Amino acid sequence: MTKKQPDYLKRSAEAPAEMLDRSIETTQRITASIPNSALMKKSGDYWRMLGPGLTTGASDDDPSGIATYSQIGAKYGFHYLWLAAWLFPLAVVVQEMCARIGLVTGRGLAANIRSHFSKRVIYICAMALFVANVINIGADLGAMAKAAQLIRPSLNFGMMVLGFTVFSLLLQIFTPYARYAKYLKWLALVLVAYIFSAIFAHLNWQEVLHKGFVPHFGFTKDSLILICAALGTTISPYLFFWQTSQEVETQILDGKNTVVQRRTATATGDIKKMRIDVWTGMFLSQIVMFFIIATCGGILYANGIRDIQSAAQAAEALRPFAGNSTYYLFAAGIIGTGLLAIPVLATSSSYALSESMRWRQGMSHNLKQAYAFYGIIIISLIIGMGLNFLGIDPFKALIYSAFINGLVAPIILALIVIISSNKKIMGRWVNKPFTTIVGWVTTGLMAVAAVAAVYSFF
Repeated sequence: MTKKQPDYLKRSAEAPAEMLDRSIETTQRITASIPNSALMKKSGDYWRMLGPGLTTGASDDDPSGIATYSQIGAKYGFHYLWLAAWLFPLAVVVQEMCARIGLVTGRGLAANIRSHFSKRVIYICAMALFVANVINIGADLGAMAKAAQLIRPSLNFGMMVLGFTVFSLLLQIFTPYARYAKYLKWLALVLVAYIFSAIFAHLNWQEVLHKGFVPHFGFTKDSLILICAALGTTISPYLFFWQTSQEVETQILDGKNTVVQRRTATATGDIKKMRIDVWTGMFLSQIVMFFIIATCGGILYANGIRDIQSAAQAAEALRPFAGNSTYYLFAAGIIGTGLLAIPVLATSSSYALSESMRWRQGMSHNLKQAYAFYGIIIISLIIGMGLNFLGIDPFKALIYSAFINGLVAPIILALIVIISSNKKIMGRWVNKPFTTIVGWVTTGLMAVAAVAAVYSFF
């Protein structure tokens, strides 16, 4: 019986030319991997820079926002696709001002408004925000339950609403902030589902790109209301409070536990990272808006389906024309965005009310340390859940929410511009003239949207 030759003897018997070839191939593989390693390192550094700005931008595309974008696409095709690109710089400037206020002052937006303006102003704005957010939470919970039924029809609507509510509460109350922030950050990637849903829909991309940047106007009542709805969905009051307070939470996570420490610690590098974070988050938000309008415009509008009342209805309507891939991605995206947006909605209300009343607040505290703060979150989700069992039309509920937000947004925006333009408050991080101009233009547009909201409501 012949003994098997060991592998190392076989290797030693290889011809010198073959060994040289192997060495060259190995060297080439190692050399080829070096740029990739550098790229991976840069990607990792970039990912670590992202945080509050990314989650803020991603939460902007909640199920209610998805419904609005679906309506725009279904009703007008690609006609208003340009809104995504043109609203992007306005949204970036607003969220950058909010983030900078949080970084420089070391306090949330409501705390700053209370310190520099009438207390009555922030009390009214905080209560209005709470009511609008509760309605939005209820609509989002209902949309998530409907989306779950699209994926699995046998699921019970009521049980799904209850399940999503309990799941969101447990995460917000019992998950340490450092871990919870990472969860929200990764969950933001669920928005990529809408990009793929558009790709699988086989759209006319030449027309999409043309209509995506060249403005086309219509001056009918319905079109103006939808434009205002898109503006209000993109630049929402809850995002202002969340962004500002999350910058503070991040500073606390880095060990800056007092307001004084946070005020004196703002460096150029911090501002640069914040801006990258904000730009990335709002770009993700607007690119998703773009693809949702494009998908519904290219499929639903083209096939004569113009009346869309919810995100789930949009997903269902897309299925016969765009196939199962687009259908399931659209439905899964509704659930994912809801899981991200609901905590942001509830917590932004809690930040606003707690800071207004000077209660202990912040997700860096646990339930025992901040009863009032977490109590507002719990109440927001319980009332929002209850709205789904009262027979209230979700579409009408969102109109009420948009109406309240439309009235409050210009006031809060004006206060943000004033605070961020005040050198005594912001020091060397005060607004540049261009930022202030864009801020006031955005405030003016939001005021017009508020008038349109009143007009449509009555």
